[in-house]
Amino acid sequence: MIKNFKVHLSLGLSLFLLFTLCVQNVYADDLYINAISAIALDCDSKLVLYQKNAYTPIEIASTTKIITALVAIKCGDLNKRITISKKSATIRGSEIGLKEGEVITLRELLYGLLLRSGNDAAIAIAEGVSGSVDEFLKLMNEYALEVGLLNSNFESPHGLDSANHYSTAYDLALITAKAKQIQFFNEIVGSKDVDASEHNFTRSYHNINKILYLLPNSTGVKTGFTGKAGKCLVTSVKIENRDVIIITLNCTPRWKETEKINKYIEDNYKFQKIVSKGDVLEHLTIKNGINNVELVSGKDIIIPVKNNQNITYKIKKPLYKVYAPVKKGENVGRMEIYADNKLLLTQALVAKDYANKKSNFIIKINEIKNLFINN
Repeated sequence: MIKNFKVHLSLGLSLFLLFTLCVQNVYADDLYINAISAIALDCDSKLVLYQKNAYTPIEIASTTKIITALVAIKCGDLNKRITISKKSATIRGSEIGLKEGEVITLRELLYGLLLRSGNDAAIAIAEGVSGSVDEFLKLMNEYALEVGLLNSNFESPHGLDSANHYSTAYDLALITAKAKQIQFFNEIVGSKDVDASEHNFTRSYHNINKILYLLPNSTGVKTGFTGKAGKCLVTSVKIENRDVIIITLNCTPRWKETEKINKYIEDNYKFQKIVSKGDVLEHLTIKNGINNVELVSGKDIIIPVKNNQNITYKIKKPLYKVYAPVKKGENVGRMEIYADNKLLLTQALVAKDYANKKSNFIIKINEIKNLFINN
């Protein structure tokens, strides 16, 4: 599984760079946040709703454990029983009390990692999934590139201060948006208390993330604190039934400032459907095809629209000739969405149906016909 993950890294990164949404940053002059770095990002569209120094590399403390969890879920076996090493049992900082020689499942370790921010759980996960922390770090950094974290570098699975361990608020928002696509991750970070007997765990776990108790629409995700990073908080909230990520880094009043950003978004944005999945937006002529194809969106396109913004869109067909065959669902165009005539984002469009290729005989006959017509 890990080998295949590495083999597909280059392809995954290329597709990300080709089809990722083009984001227009929104700068809120009327909102001051007492943090070194902060961001609010719509999970689905990846539109930035608020940012402050969001693209500046910074220490991120235990919010690192979000990507640790994702790599473990992707590459590990949740039912694997992991024997706790001395290295895991003696790591400094926050811990869940693991003892050397104890055996515990990867599933339970992930609860300890995300609910209690266990540094011992982080080491145990890395060793259990990859055999060593160093090998797990390779996976973390490869996965970071695959999903588009271009200003991040990870030197540990727990996030304790080190010279070249950093990320940005924007990168953290991207990886959290990725994590929100995984139901198991959501189940963990949204839990307040987990009883050992109900899950066949060795321990019960209480979530130390106070935002779940302070903000009614919060659904998690992760706290963090070190001497250099200060107090950090990655939060997911539901606004109009949409997932929005709010991040405050090196922010002493992190609970208050997160609530402030949440209120700002609720007061200043509405989520507007631009097109529905399957809506026919344009027709495309297919060279040597038995039929042409219709261009459609592969999903509902719903975006956050700031108060009084005028939203328009343009359909862009390929500038080159598209030859048959064309597969159903193949990317064959794009939609450009504008807010007040400024490009907001770009979304790939796909072929609604399959366009088969004409036989070589028919192609030759058509070429002869065209030759006579043109002469």
